[in-house]
Amino acid sequence: MEGTGNKNDLTRGGVFQALIRYAMPYLFACFMQTFYGMVDLFVVGLYHEAETITAVSVGSQVMHMLTVIIVGFAMGITVQVGRAAGAGQSRRAGRIVGAAALVFMIFSLGLTVALLACDQGIVGLMQTPAEAAGQTARYLRICFLGIPFITSYNVISSIFRGAGDSRRPMYFVVIACGVNVALDFLFVGGFRMGASGAALATVCGQAVSSLAALWYLRRTPFGFRILRDDFRFHREVLAGVLKVGTPIAMQDGLIQISFIIITMIANGRGLVVAASVGIVEKLIGFLFLVPSAFLSAISAVTAQNMGAEKPERARRSLRYGLMIVVAWGAVCCAYHQFFPQTLVGLFTSDHAVLAAGCAYMRSYSWDCIFAGIHFCFSGYFCGDQKSGLSFVHNLASILLVRIPGAYLASIYFPNNLYPMGWAAPLGSLLSVFICAACYIAAGRKRDGAKGMDASFLDKSGSSGGPH
Repeated sequence: MEGTGNKNDLTRGGVFQALIRYAMPYLFACFMQTFYGMVDLFVVGLYHEAETITAVSVGSQVMHMLTVIIVGFAMGITVQVGRAAGAGQSRRAGRIVGAAALVFMIFSLGLTVALLACDQGIVGLMQTPAEAAGQTARYLRICFLGIPFITSYNVISSIFRGAGDSRRPMYFVVIACGVNVALDFLFVGGFRMGASGAALATVCGQAVSSLAALWYLRRTPFGFRILRDDFRFHREVLAGVLKVGTPIAMQDGLIQISFIIITMIANGRGLVVAASVGIVEKLIGFLFLVPSAFLSAISAVTAQNMGAEKPERARRSLRYGLMIVVAWGAVCCAYHQFFPQTLVGLFTSDHAVLAAGCAYMRSYSWDCIFAGIHFCFSGYFCGDQKSGLSFVHNLASILLVRIPGAYLASIYFPNNLYPMGWAAPLGSLLSVFICAACYIAAGRKRDGAKGMDASFLDKSGSSGGPH
């Protein structure tokens, strides 16, 4: 490239090695984010009562939903920067970064103001218990002030990932984690600030991580330069970013809403079911870190190679990713058919909760296979600028299977969580069928176009060609 002729270039060398090299730092970063989110609850539980724990739990669920939506939009930057890098379009890459950074920061400031005005409404919408409502509102107000930091971190990380570098975003998360954990003990344990202390620790960690990301951005050679003139509203550039990012953000937001609805269904079945579902959802979140990492890796590899006009390398990354996540999912599923109590038991000693949680995990764990498959397809579709397909299959899964399946299972099997656990894998299975059909249809269209080109060349050749 002026481009990407460096170790972060995903258009050269072994596809499998490039996929692993990209996925492992991303996986570790996801693990650290999940870890320090749980540390908040752990530290609050050490020093405070149930209402404070509830406030942090409810507030962090809201913030997680907002974060994944921001990450979804930022994926548009990753894909567009990746395609520009793969094609060697250095000036276009700079314009993408400048225009996206300007718009995302304006968006984050507007979102902060809007959310601060709606904090009480959000607390009520989440059906927060009255005892925890005040602390939940304070937790959210502080966290909302950190949205510009969350946005800047994710925008900068998406630039690095689009350029093929998933290591530096991992460093930013490690920094955020270290600051957050240290300040949790200081604010929550030392100053007894409760939910407000946990929120303040989180925002401080995000702020330090964001500044570190900005420092790295200014000093890292990408193969393209970001000029002052790039920080403008480039309509064509922004349209490309939003074309990819908007469906992903909507998809991720709908997935989080579906989790909230299923949690509400479980809460209506009593404390034992609510606790069991909550524990299993946390465990599944950990198990899904692997397919999530390969979704991102396949997306980045596909984006660069489609930009470099090497589509076969992109398709190969999908095949390798599918093999890895299916193997991982099969191991997870097999383990939880026989030993679910070993992990569920880490979170509870209540025999009723343990029994219900194990039943739920036995059926839900099949989703480790099916979700892993559609995660890989989603990464490929996003990298190929077809993120609308990911939105469609997830929407169909949520509306046609996951939510109605969980609801009907709660009605017809009120004393057993095993049937309710099948709602998620069956929803993912529908996604797999839709993804496979779209991929096969695209392949046939591609082969048909090649056949037409070959036919045209044959006819041209037989007529002697142009004179």
